[in-house]
This record gives sequence, C-alpha cells and structure tokens, in this order.
Amino acid sequence: MSEQPERGEHQPAEPAAAFEATEAKTPTGAVRNVDVLIIGGGLAGLTLARQLLLRSDKRVLLVDRRALPPTKQKVGEATVQMSGYYYARVLEMEEHLLCEHYMKYNLRFYWRHSAGGDRYDDLDQSYIRNLSNIVTYQLDRNVFEAALLAANLQSPRFELHAPTADLEVTLAGGAPGETAAGAADGGDGGGEDGGGHRFRFRSGEQQIAGRATWVVDASGRGRFLARRRGLATPSPIRHGSTFCWVDGLVDIERLTDLDAPAVRKRRDRAALGHVPAFLATNHFCGEGYWFWTIPLHGKTSLGLVYDRSLVPRQEVANPQKMIDWVCRQYPMFARDLPRRKIVDWSGLTDFALDSVQTLSADRWAMCGEACRFSDPLYSPGGDLISTYNTLITDAILTDDRARLAAKVRVYEELARAVYDAYLPSFAVSYEVLGDQETFTLRYVWELTVYFSFFVFPFINDLFTDRQFIPFFLRLFSRLGPTNRNLHHFLVGYYRWKKEWLEPVAKGKPRLFDFYEFTHLRAAAECFYQVGLAAEEARPVLAEQLENLEDLARFEVAHLSAVVTGDPRALSHEFVTGIDLRRLVFDPAAMAARLAGIDPAAPPYAWRLPPAAMARFRQERRAERLAPEPAPAPEAEAEPVAAATATAAGEPG
Repeated sequence: MSEQPERGEHQPAEPAAAFEATEAKTPTGAVRNVDVLIIGGGLAGLTLARQLLLRSDKRVLLVDRRALPPTKQKVGEATVQMSGYYYARVLEMEEHLLCEHYMKYNLRFYWRHSAGGDRYDDLDQSYIRNLSNIVTYQLDRNVFEAALLAANLQSPRFELHAPTADLEVTLAGGAPGETAAGAADGGDGGGEDGGGHRFRFRSGEQQIAGRATWVVDASGRGRFLARRRGLATPSPIRHGSTFCWVDGLVDIERLTDLDAPAVRKRRDRAALGHVPAFLATNHFCGEGYWFWTIPLHGKTSLGLVYDRSLVPRQEVANPQKMIDWVCRQYPMFARDLPRRKIVDWSGLTDFALDSVQTLSADRWAMCGEACRFSDPLYSPGGDLISTYNTLITDAILTDDRARLAAKVRVYEELARAVYDAYLPSFAVSYEVLGDQETFTLRYVWELTVYFSFFVFPFINDLFTDRQFIPFFLRLFSRLGPTNRNLHHFLVGYYRWKKEWLEPVAKGKPRLFDFYEFTHLRAAAECFYQVGLAAEEARPVLAEQLENLEDLARFEVAHLSAVVTGDPRALSHEFVTGIDLRRLVFDPAAMAARLAGIDPAAPPYAWRLPPAAMARFRQERRAERLAPEPAPAPEAEAEPVAAATATAAGEPG
C-alpha cells in the first residue's frame, strides 16, 4: 500500500539550505520564489523532489503539515520491479536499500485447500522460485523516507518546512475554490513572465509567502488539490484493510510441527528452493481476502485486505480482532501471532482513490495518494508513484508552453491507462482469491502484462518518449477489452466451480511455479532488453502482445475443457474461434460450439508451451449433472485431465 495520513509527534525539522537570491525579509515574514512547490513530504513528495534535484537545476520547496520524518509507522512496504528499479536506480538509493532493508523474494500465495491450515508445510502454494533480475525490496517506510529526506537536504536547491500550518495556494488563473482558504485572489499567468502560483503558510513563528512556477500535490489522503478543485471521483473498488506491526520476525516456515532440521531438509525444497520464504510478500488467501506478512528489520508487518461485501469489517476492525480472525482461517498463525507485541497499527475502511485529472499544462500536478490508489494486492502504489513522478518531472523540465500542452495531453492519457488497467483485477475478480487454480491463471495473465507493458517500457525510459507512447497506447488499448473480459470469465468459472465441483481433496500440497508458463518467462526476458530506442522497442512490444493473446486463449480453452468435460476445447478449430473482445462465460454456448467440432480435430499449436494444469483437477459433484451435450461426469474426468496435460506438454 502507498502512503496515508499519519499522526506523528511534532519534532524539530532539520535546518533547510538557504536559497540564493530568492529570499527577502519583510516586516511580515519571508518571501520565497521557487520553481516547484511540493505539498507533502511522504514517499511521493520526497521521491519527486529527489528526482528533480538529480535531473535538473530546479529549486524545490517542500512543505508538510507534520514534522518530518514522522514517528508513526507507515504502511506500504513492498516494492515490485518498477518501484524497486525507480527507488534504487533512478533515484540512486541502491546502496541504502541494500544495506538497510531486506531484499524481497517475489510474491507468494497460499491456500489451505489440500490439508488444512494448521501447518505451513501443508499449504498449497503458487510462487516464483527464482529471484527477480530486477531487485525488489521490503521497505521500512520510515527508514527509507528519512534517508530520502537526508539526501534531499544535501542539495542547496532544496528547502524544507515541516511542520507547517495555514497553507494557502492560489493557482495562476485560478477559479473560486482553488485556494486553501476558499477565496481566489486572482492569478497572473504562468511562471515565464515572472508570475506563477501564489502560496503562503506559517512555519513556526514565521509567515512565508511566495510564488512557484509549478505546484505538485503529494499530500496523500489529505488530497489538497483534488478536494479544492473538485477532481476527486469515486473508485469502483470497495475494499478495506486493517494492518499492524509486531515485534520481531515472524518466520512462517517455523509455524509447523517439524523441528528445525526437518524444516531445512524438506523434500519439496526441490520445487520451493532455499531462499527464506519470510523474505517474500506472503499472501494467505481466501474468498475476497488476503493476509500479508512482510519482514522489516526488528519487526514484521501484518495486514488483512478484504472485500467489504464478503468480510464484515466489525470482525477485523482492530489488530486483536484481525489476528483472531486470521488464526481461525489459518490456524498455523495461532502458534505465534497471539503472543506478539503490537508496536503500531492502523486501518482504512475504503482505500481506493481516483481523480479525473492529475497533470495540467497550467503547471500543477498530483502524485501518490493525492490523486490515485487502487489496491495493495500487487503493491502497485509504488509503481504509480514511479510512473507519475517520471511524467511530472519531464513536464516540469519542459519550458515551451506549446510542447508542454502537447505532452500533458499524452501523459494524462498514459497515466489514466496505467491506473485503469488495475481496475478489473480489483473491482471484478477479487473473490477468485478463494481458489488456487483460478487465481493462478489470473496472476499469470496479470504478471505477463506487467512485465511486458509496464516494466519493459519503464526501464527503457520510454514512458516519456513521444515517439513510443502513441504506439504503446494503441497496443495497450487492444489489451483493455481482453483484460476486462478475462477477469469476468474467471469469476464465472470460479462460481461455476463452487457449484459443480467437489472441494479440493485433502492430500499432498499442490505447488505451482508461475514460471511453468513459458508465456510469463518470455515476458520476464524483457528485463534484459535495455537501452532500446522507440523504433527498437515497438517490435518487442508487438511480440509480447501476441504472446499475451496466446496466453489468454489458452486460459479460456483450458477452462472450457474443464467446464464441458470435452477435450475438443483444446482443438485448433475451437481456439481460433475464441473472440477475446467479446468473451463471456457461458457453459451452454461452449458446449454448443464444441458439438460441431470433429472429435479427431487437430489440437491448437500454441506459440509457447503453456503450463500443465492437471494437478488442479477436481471431481464433479455426484448430485449434479453436467450440462448437455457434455459427457457424463464418470466418462469425462480422465479425458479432460489427459487432454489438458497433453496440450501443456505433460504426460496424460
């Protein structure tokens, strides 16, 4: 999760560096005329300031209503490839991250289907065994933000005022309601003619006023500009969260009856590997919820995220209730969590945020939770900060008004597209967290999109390349309907599965490495394609789009074979007839299409071998009949498993 408003004790701020020729003492206070005013000193504001100081000669004034760094523990610790790369490489904080924070061991997901949730080693798991080629981190947000602040304060072009009070901002050419006090005192154009946005605030006993060429709101959930300009808009995501930090390391592999040597020498380490599982962002899943464990130095972050329509908030509204609830869902945690000291906690009833606009040619912008946040499931908050800060920085460095206006139009479209891509995942298919097979198919799809259409352009600095962005948006728009439809299809399958199939039989845990899908491995190879110009990147992205469409067709065909019990769903004729832009989950329509296909029809030739899914086979409920014209349950079980396995390259 990304930044949120915290209650911190006021501490003396470090003395800020003096500005060169922009400070003038007056009888009523001080005057500051700066290039950029940043409102908010959380992760979004501090990283934007760092990026500007490294990449430009701009003078930056940062203000925050709290003392910095804050004392209340901050949530939002997990990074993924884009944010890890941005913090380490773009912001040049790599040494600090490696020394002061844990390296992250990917994302791991768990279910209690096969053998219950009493022991860690009995859980079903989906994961990636190999460490990522792009290093990711588990951040102690307070430690990292303190380091960012210290790095910024080393620049003579950075000035900090925190805590402050009575902040007022009047945007140049502003309309009523665009000042903090609610009264517009006019504007006089942009910064090129000596004008700019007006601001004033109180810092200690001093009144400070001035002008800024740019104003960037990074105020978190306070949403300084979005509220005053009426830009906040509802999000379709309706999820809540309760989270806390407990003293010490929660080593999830120790939540078992096995002794230490037995834990170390588990035979399934051949599949799982030897990297400590506690280094991952661990997700313990159920229908409409997941519980995280994230290691920090000296403490562990714990949090429950849930669909409010499926998990009553009153049952999980504080850390004690949350821990009790989690121990009932996954009893293995009762071995440890009730004895832990809770060192801090917080929660959000409704955390998704959206805005109709985030960047303006009138030289204001919003970043972090001041503008948008979706859901913490895949830790996208840092990715949105990385992307939006990069767009904002490039806009700030564009002096020509016409070029700025043209860039803003494109950047706004890109920023919206990146955010909207997350919405179907979180607003449509959250309930499929309750099933390993369905969620695994969902995550493989989303991670393949992420690696190819998010990480690859970002590490090549292509999101600010105006020769690349139109091509990117054209291809990305082709993915949009497929993405939405596939999430609805997976929800339909999940609900069908609950009705028609027996629960997962108890037995040996099912272990699945996401990289068993060669489509995903092919997308990860994009991490090694660096330094590409726009014309070199276009064919890479086009190939990845074909890869993704092939993956989507496999998922639809595989699930159609399971639903109908008919292996012809994996035939060339059926697969080529799948229309991803008009995809719906309709078992009767599937069966009708299959009825006209020759039983000897040749199988579809996949671009890349998909994973073997036979391990997820479940028996049909004895009291239900399969929809016609599918074969009877007894006759269909083995052929479907065998056909699916054979198509995926696994012996039947």
